[in-house]
Amino acid sequence: MKILVIEDDLALNAGLCFELDSSGYLTVAAYNCQKARKFLECDRFDLVILDVNLPDGNGFDLCREVKALYPKLPVIFLTANDLEQDVLEGFDLGAEDYVTKPFNMKILLRRVEVALRRVGASQTEASAKRWSDGYLALDFTALTAQRGGETLSITPNEYKLLRSLTENAGNILTRQILLERLWDSGGNFIDDHTLTVTMNRLRAKIEDDSHVYIQTVRGMGYIWKGTQQ
Repeated sequence: MKILVIEDDLALNAGLCFELDSSGYLTVAAYNCQKARKFLECDRFDLVILDVNLPDGNGFDLCREVKALYPKLPVIFLTANDLEQDVLEGFDLGAEDYVTKPFNMKILLRRVEVALRRVGASQTEASAKRWSDGYLALDFTALTAQRGGETLSITPNEYKLLRSLTENAGNILTRQILLERLWDSGGNFIDDHTLTVTMNRLRAKIEDDSHVYIQTVRGMGYIWKGTQQ
């Protein structure tokens, strides 16, 4: 996990980076808005720790810029500004947390951990609802599928198959497991022959010579071989 620390107090910035690095994170130090913008343009970060009072700008304004460009990037304010209106403004701008100085380092580390875990859980949940490799795009909430930009007609049972396979990418799903997950619209159990027919029809829709997603493991089941981007 890479963290951008934007703090103009050199000693405090160095101390923060040392503690974060010692806790297993990778830190990058910025001492003003200009340097922070350059880092954000050329690198990817998992979290930003941001002071409000910076020598060449305001942390609130910088947070607004960050959230406009990277809405999912978590921001934790770390500042001496402890007025209620400042704290509320920080949260209104989309910050995950607002920590006032002086602060306890162990508590700050825990807040960083919680913010990263919260965002990670949200991203995992979102990715489970969609799958895409740039050629095949699946949306399990909207029940839509596209291949090479062309909209596909996918049946409810085919969506069930796709969701089960993509959620278990790289692992064998036995025919029995898939049969247990497939029920037709009338609530009737799908038999083994219907599973084979449905799988073959699905392959014909999503695959071509250059894009093979489903591998048959004889006598066992199927593996999703696609790699999500």
